[in-house]
Amino acid sequence: MSSMYNVGKIVNTHGINGEVRVIRITDFEERFQKGQTLYYKKREESDPIPLVIDGHRKHKQFDLLHFESHHSINDVEQLMGTMLMVSEDQLGVLDEGEYYYHEIIGCHVYTMTGEALGVVKEILSPGANDVWVVQRNGKKDVLIPYIDDVVKEVNIETKSIKIEPLEGLID
Repeated sequence: MSSMYNVGKIVNTHGINGEVRVIRITDFEERFQKGQTLYYKKREESDPIPLVIDGHRKHKQFDLLHFESHHSINDVEQLMGTMLMVSEDQLGVLDEGEYYYHEIIGCHVYTMTGEALGVVKEILSPGANDVWVVQRNGKKDVLIPYIDDVVKEVNIETKSIKIEPLEGLID
């Protein structure tokens, strides 16, 4: 099977009718629409198992999902803690200047003057724009806002990013 990419994590059950609480890690609302197929693995080395969504609603900060053939809490308890994934052929094409998280995580970050800062280890989505967490050798992580004033060049092929840091960003 093709590569799999995380889109959410099942953190708990919700009620007794087979709903699960999911923390979303995707910007694509359509991933959780009725009729969509997501996958999970029982163990890291196992083959992905499909789950077809037959119900979706929002509750507080969670997405509540219900899957076909999972009609009670007993059917979904074993899913707690698992990651929900999509296959590579479900990704779709992005517009220019848009990237999937897995394309950015692992990229090396440099200033426009060529100074190596570190490697993107995580992406946060606190609100207006994403924030890239850059892990540096022997120093505190640095938070890079994904805005045009800071991020000047992203090259997915070479896994490199060039930034123009705002004053005080890298201290």
